[in-house]
Amino acid sequence: MLLSTACFTVMNVFVKYLAHFSTPQKVFFRAVGSLIFTMSYLMYYKIPILGNQKKLLILRGLVGVTSMGLFFASVSYLSIGTAVSLRYTSPIFAAILAVIFLKEKIFKMQWLYFVLAFIGVLLIKGFSSEIDITGLVLVLVSAFFSGLVYVVITKIGNKDHPVVIVNYFMWISTILGGIFSINNWISPIGSDWIFLLSLGVFGYFGQLFMTKAYQLGSANKIVPLKYIEVVFTMILGMIWFGDSYPLLSVLGIVLVVISLLLNVMYKQKIKA
Repeated sequence: MLLSTACFTVMNVFVKYLAHFSTPQKVFFRAVGSLIFTMSYLMYYKIPILGNQKKLLILRGLVGVTSMGLFFASVSYLSIGTAVSLRYTSPIFAAILAVIFLKEKIFKMQWLYFVLAFIGVLLIKGFSSEIDITGLVLVLVSAFFSGLVYVVITKIGNKDHPVVIVNYFMWISTILGGIFSINNWISPIGSDWIFLLSLGVFGYFGQLFMTKAYQLGSANKIVPLKYIEVVFTMILGMIWFGDSYPLLSVLGIVLVVISLLLNVMYKQKIKA
């Protein structure tokens, strides 16, 4: 899980570094880089690429690319650490959407944790103009669609291979990212190629290491380590971009992470 968070951290920082490229173009390269791995895997193991539940798989891809695109756009307005921490509010949206579409139940303690996380978001925004409202809206809508991804994947269940699900996501992201970047395409020069293609590589291995972590350890011990990504990203953002965080924002980020971490641990305790 630590390797996974390191990979996602590097990918996030590269997204911020590549600010001179449009969001659709970054989505395109993020998807192409991972598509190489997913297609190779499916072809090597002779797994049917089209899957079984095509409508749901397409929906998962559309919802996923929307979330990714909005997150990539938000980092142009927010420090990368703030953007990542706010995107972690997705479990709140996932839980609420699961109640509506999957008839799942939210326990009283979870509502408490969600309220605390929301207070954390308000603290991050603060009462000044230090946090851009456009970036805040973009990343929270991204978190909403990320929560919706959970609902769609739950609907898909075990009837389709996990790599098939990811492969649909990558294909749809590649197609839409390519189409929307045609009118404002910027030709990469020199090291730009390395950074752009690395988005997909680090994204893929981040996902791979996270999956392996869940396979090797118990979720209640593994999931908390995922939130170290926020710390890694904040540190790297301060080193690379000179990001600074007001005290209120730091307290807000800590409150968001702790609240959602407690929610994860509480859910695991209930399941046990």
